[in-house]
Amino acid sequence: MKAKKPVPHWATALLFVLASLVSLSQAQTKDRYRVLHSFASGKDGSAPFAGLVLDRAGDLYGTTWGGGGTGAFGIVFELLPRSGGKWVEKVVHRFAPRTEGGGPFAGLVFDVAGNLYGTTRTGGSNGVGTVFEMTPEAGGWAYNVLDSYGSNASLVGDSGGNLYGNIGPGKYGEGAATELVHSAKGWEQRWLYSFCPKINPCLDGDAPYAGLTWDTAGNLYGTTELGGKGVGGDWGTVFELEHTSTGWKHLLLHSFPGFQGDGKVAYAGVIFDGSGNLYGATNSGGACDTCGTVFKLTRGAEGRWKESILYNFPTPYDGSSPGASLVFDADGNLYGTAATGGNNACANGCGVIFKLTPGSGSKWTYSVVHRFNGNDGANPAAALILDKKGNLYGTTTLGGAGGYGVVFEITP
Repeated sequence: MKAKKPVPHWATALLFVLASLVSLSQAQTKDRYRVLHSFASGKDGSAPFAGLVLDRAGDLYGTTWGGGGTGAFGIVFELLPRSGGKWVEKVVHRFAPRTEGGGPFAGLVFDVAGNLYGTTRTGGSNGVGTVFEMTPEAGGWAYNVLDSYGSNASLVGDSGGNLYGNIGPGKYGEGAATELVHSAKGWEQRWLYSFCPKINPCLDGDAPYAGLTWDTAGNLYGTTELGGKGVGGDWGTVFELEHTSTGWKHLLLHSFPGFQGDGKVAYAGVIFDGSGNLYGATNSGGACDTCGTVFKLTRGAEGRWKESILYNFPTPYDGSSPGASLVFDADGNLYGTAATGGNNACANGCGVIFKLTPGSGSKWTYSVVHRFNGNDGANPAAALILDKKGNLYGTTTLGGAGGYGVVFEITP
């Protein structure tokens, strides 16, 4: 596989800060923000790049990139709510990197039976990560490696218990959208689409980084970090995998940059609204070229998709470099995280949580929900989730009382 390429700004910052933590500001914010847990490296994990998932009881589950104690490379953790608003962390699993994989960047997903699935990005039998399953049992969880190729991205499932994600190198070494089929004989990996059959340029997209998204008709949607037919030819794409009677068909929906001021390099996936429009974010491009964008794709009557920019990040103070997928609340507002910018107590800024509110005439109003100051977390790299009450939950890769990231809650 050829050498890759731009590294997310937040990932570069992590490697630097883990070696020498930045000084933290004492500034306080006035929003309804609360730290539920601060990681302190050691046995409880460090640097959660991934988002969270809720179980039916209201417990939070997630992964950390590092930590876990001697010989471990990351953990799976559970946060349990207790009286008085306190949350208690429980380490569910410590990754043994040689056999199980390690360094998970991706979040977890539950199936209907309560089993957890996830990915690691390194280690395992091939040294390139794993796909794993965790099954609840008396006194804990059983861990099982399903596939010896890992991923940066989370998985999605279907009604038949199969798993889907951007896993493995594909036929041409540039990544693949992959199905893991569950049968009585075990799990079988099938590449639905292999990217970049014609190298230099990869017109169909190159290096898918984020997870996939279903539509209501059973088609899959995603983004690639690089490739495409845009100006410069290597700024990433949005794609659809149409499920046909003869297999899966790749459709190129948009290439970045399609026009002046368009975004570049999509580390985030896409989500749907109720009308079938797609929304996402780019890590760079836009008004300042390196700050990023939030975009919308609308399908026209002829089947073509048109992009519109909902927000260009104009100044670092209001956030920059969004690298995670967005989430809608019940009122149709969009929430997201920007990994850098905001408070300058951290190198390149500590990052922000932002909100986009729809208005008349297809206008969207941008507001900063929270600016991280280091003490309360820094450099969020993952998407937010909402509970049934509309509370937001997320993680930061750094900062907090222990210096190695936090889990937080925002109450509306």
